[in-house]
Amino acid sequence: MFLKSLSILGFKSFADRVRLDFGEGITAIVGPNGSGKSNIAEAIQWVLGEQNVRTLRAENSTEVIFAGSARRKPLGMAEVSLTVDNSSGLLPVDFAEITVTRRLYRSGESEYLINKTPCRLKDIVELFMDTGLGRATYAVLTQNEVDIALSAKPEDRRALFEEAAGIQKYRYRKREALRKLENTEANLTRVYDILAELETQREPLRQQAEVALRYHQLVSRLREIEVAALWKQVLESENAREHTQQEQQRLHRRLLEVNARLAEYESLSQKLGAQIADAEAELDTLRALQQASLTAYERAESRRALIEQRVQNSRDNLKRFQEELT
Repeated sequence: MFLKSLSILGFKSFADRVRLDFGEGITAIVGPNGSGKSNIAEAIQWVLGEQNVRTLRAENSTEVIFAGSARRKPLGMAEVSLTVDNSSGLLPVDFAEITVTRRLYRSGESEYLINKTPCRLKDIVELFMDTGLGRATYAVLTQNEVDIALSAKPEDRRALFEEAAGIQKYRYRKREALRKLENTEANLTRVYDILAELETQREPLRQQAEVALRYHQLVSRLREIEVAALWKQVLESENAREHTQQEQQRLHRRLLEVNARLAEYESLSQKLGAQIADAEAELDTLRALQQASLTAYERAESRRALIEQRVQNSRDNLKRFQEELT
């Protein structure tokens, strides 16, 4: 297994994406102070799961994200991808090439991926355990850590030798197994306590269970009665609906008949209206004729009275002439 490439974006001073390919023959990266050599090593530590911000020369986790400069705006995410060759099968996965990716957002959310598949930090730690490339192993040592390792007591250097010997994974698994056993024992103790407490509550719970059972039986019976009552109401409503539909159909037929008769009456009314209009016109004519006749009659009466007066006068004159003649 050997390191193939390292891709960095937004981590510390790497504002743009930088890809470093480690081919054969590369044994060291050199450069002046401030060129970013330590940032590359810290990027490798970070992508392998380093959680101690002091190791990364930061005060908090978000300080590893590019904070901006006079010409560049701050970035909202840091991402590092580490690709290793696994053609030897040292890592317990069925891939000849493995890419581990870690992302951190300014909101504090983190993402871990193995070959672009989301995973847990624990999965990455266990993947590289006992390979010398894991978190807090001898693969990445700062200058101070080299001095500490050289001047440390033998028992303090034991962890490095255990990592090199490949037994760190088994110690980790042992600690995990012991932790699980302790948790299991604590759970068993809690279960025993719960069982003892429930034992004292069994008789009251039995009585409550009987009451609850009776309650459920009554509720079931009540539900059956309610369903039967509702079904009866549905049947009655259905019958009422059918009766209403029949009555509606009868009223509709009656309405059609009434509308037909109404149309006939309206037609007859129009005819009668026309006849009334004609009669009124004829009546107006007759009234005019009556008025003319009445006027002529009054004139004739006046002339008759005048003639009668004249005839009476003529008779009186004739009588007077006869008397004078006598």
